Amino acid sequence: MPFDLHTLEVPDGGYGFNQKGRAMIASGLGVANAAGGGAGTAVTVVVSGLKGLPSNFGVLVNPGQDATWFVASKTSTGFTITLTPRLAANTLASGTVDWFLFA
Repeated sequence: MPFDLHTLEVPDGGYGFNQKGRAMIASGLGVANAAGGGAGTAVTVVVSGLKGLPSNFGVLVNPGQDATWFVASKTSTGFTITLTPRLAANTLASGTVDWFLFA
């Protein structure tokens, strides 16, 4: 049987959270990404429709293929993930990404 955990600890020297007393988490699993237009071409995945995100939050991404990623354009309602092929000679395939947000 699952049980609730109610304690979070931020170690000394850790960045910490914007909102003391609570943590915010969200995830998106299997979010579609388009195929790249050619070798080395980046693809963006816009995540929107979220509500009440703080001014500072972190995002982790599983690109689901041989790609690097970064997150930009963070707002109170979403962010943009940019996928780039790890090797410049490769082309990104259409597929899905998973993301995990924490604040």
